Amino acid sequence: MNTTRLIADLRHAAAAIDARGIATLTLRDAGTHNVLSTPVMLDLLQAMQALHQCDDLRVLVLRGSGNRAFVAGADIREMRELDETSARIFIDRLRQVCESMRTLPVPVIARIPGWALGGGLELAAACDLRVASNRAQFGMPEIKVGIPSIIHAALLPRLLGSARARWLLLVGDNVDAAQALDWGLVDRVVPQERLDDEVERLAAQLAGYGPQALRQQKRLLREWEQQPLDLAISRGVDEFAAAYRTGEPQRYMAAFGRKEG
Repeated sequence: MNTTRLIADLRHAAAAIDARGIATLTLRDAGTHNVLSTPVMLDLLQAMQALHQCDDLRVLVLRGSGNRAFVAGADIREMRELDETSARIFIDRLRQVCESMRTLPVPVIARIPGWALGGGLELAAACDLRVASNRAQFGMPEIKVGIPSIIHAALLPRLLGSARARWLLLVGDNVDAAQALDWGLVDRVVPQERLDDEVERLAAQLAGYGPQALRQQKRLLREWEQQPLDLAISRGVDEFAAAYRTGEPQRYMAAFGRKEG
């Protein structure tokens, strides 16, 4: 039986971690569509700060409340009152939230049951893995309300390719779960009733790997985004050797050998 302890318990976000090292961060009291307002983002940042400092963390599952939406975007009611100065503060806070997911030392799984729009899709893109229900809808509608898609929308050409990213960002139309899977925007699509089981299965699989190897691989994936290919390949020799200092290759390979035998 897995025990669970609370990492953060805020008005708009709650994070708990179980004995396997799997944490779940849930948006709450953010409306029926889990909208990102300033109070919500501040609570997410506080929860993520605690998770970044959690040494026994192996996997994070990010989810909204309910099944209508993952996150349906930033709060339009708040954004329409912004001026140039407050707009900069608002969007930089959203940048920090997305970046806290992207730079978390362990894999982050986005659970996407319904809408993932605008800032919500940027937040999902900042996660490492995206599991969606067959009812999910994805879009970047910012162009329709007079603003460009920015910050972690810059990840979309890497995920989708430039042509498909241009379609999302310039046209602003939504895509359904099947098209998102075909485009590579999500990694798995399952029926709504199987979504939690699939997220749990994937999280448990990752949590069963060597925790140091998992953190090393996440860091390398992030570094490879910036490094020239020749450098990334040559540094891999040092990274491979460094893995043996942790003792994980010896332990996990021995277990693999016993299983095969």
